[in-house]
Amino acid sequence: MKWSFKQHSVIPGFSLALGFTVLYLSLVVLIPLSTIFIKTAGLSWVQFWETISSPRVLASFRLSFGASFIAALVNTLFGLLVAWVLVRYRFPGKGLVDALVDLPFALPTAVGGIALTTIYAENGLLGSLLARVGIKAAFTPLGIVIALTFIGLPFVVRTVQPVLQELDAEMEEASACLGATRLQTFCRVILPTLLPALLTGFALAFARALGEYGSVVFISGNMPMKTEILPLMIMTKLEQFDFAGATAIAVVMLVASFVFLLLINLLQWWSARREA
Repeated sequence: MKWSFKQHSVIPGFSLALGFTVLYLSLVVLIPLSTIFIKTAGLSWVQFWETISSPRVLASFRLSFGASFIAALVNTLFGLLVAWVLVRYRFPGKGLVDALVDLPFALPTAVGGIALTTIYAENGLLGSLLARVGIKAAFTPLGIVIALTFIGLPFVVRTVQPVLQELDAEMEEASACLGATRLQTFCRVILPTLLPALLTGFALAFARALGEYGSVVFISGNMPMKTEILPLMIMTKLEQFDFAGATAIAVVMLVASFVFLLLINLLQWWSARREA
């Protein structure tokens, strides 16, 4: 006699669950984003190109993409370090440090921006120290990088931390027994395992920084051609009732972010396939 058991699940069947998933994503993501392209379609190609290629907009593109890229790189390096300390070491106050990592998630971005501006202004606690060596942080591109680093750090730490927790320590011990140095063990044993998570954290931090507004608008100073970020340019267009121009800039940001995330996913797929 053959016995057959039907697997039961508290989750609805595939068709129903997929239908709700597609509906939810359509209402929250696809339909709102599609309106950006529909609104931009009202511009001719010449108008679209003139909007995104004006000197003021190009300066904002360079600043936003450049500052976001630098902040994501910094977060990738120090996010790995923070995740390593939280996973590999035990010390008093570890729970507090772990909670502080998530603070940019819970803290309103405007509050973070005001706090960073107060600290890094020339008369602030850290800004006065930097001013002594001729470095001005607030109201400069450096201040924008600082703000974007502040809001992007949790993405890297929380992406890398679970991978580090699952990393088998016996592999490191075996590498050490075979005569490998700490640097060789990290580069050949640990880093290949962490690379997909690091790439994911970098991509998330970059995408988050690219669209950040609240924490940057205060510390940047909003000077045209110098410290004016892309989200602020979009707000300026909206205040001028240039809705098509605002959506044109938004489309470029959206496409660039999508292409960047796609490249990161392809790199992750290639890395996983190479390891397999």
